Amino acid sequence: MGFSGELVFGRSDRPLLEAPVFEGIHGRDTVHVDWPRAGGWQTLQFDDDVIKNPEATLRTLVEWTGAPVCVASVYDSDVAIVNGLGPGVELWGACLNLEKAAGLWAEVPDDVDDMSEWIITPAFAEAVDRKRAELDAQVPGDAQGALDWARSAGFGHSVAAASIEEVLRSREVFVEDLFDELLDRLGFPEAVAPEGRR
Repeated sequence: MGFSGELVFGRSDRPLLEAPVFEGIHGRDTVHVDWPRAGGWQTLQFDDDVIKNPEATLRTLVEWTGAPVCVASVYDSDVAIVNGLGPGVELWGACLNLEKAAGLWAEVPDDVDDMSEWIITPAFAEAVDRKRAELDAQVPGDAQGALDWARSAGFGHSVAAASIEEVLRSREVFVEDLFDELLDRLGFPEAVAPEGRR
């Protein structure tokens, strides 16, 4: 079984977990601090149902940090919906692992009673193809939104939109790896193991 929850990425001179929006969230069972990136960039991993409203958390963190922030809502390590915001930057969103998302979110006809039977029909394959095309059509705009967001943080100025589109169309067993790849491609400093850890 994969991870479900939120990945929160932002910059602060203090530990991001000290943000008032996370007050009352403690313990190893609910939050994990990923390897940091230079310049105060941090990623926090929250278990499912810890963050009740990801978009509100995003907006509150942007105000607290004064810097761009993004939140990835992850579903069983299969799919992630990433939303980013920053001072003077409009909210943008993107889906990671489009292939799996298309299979999960394909429109189910009202008359389907047994999903196990429906998913082996040609009608299911057609529904998945339609959903995949719909998601794929959003990729160029999503990639540009991600780039504008990264550039507002001082990164990604030499990155081509096609490079970000490639990540958004990529597949990984664990979507969390795609999230890290997206941040790397956008030009953020690479995550580095804390001293004494590998």
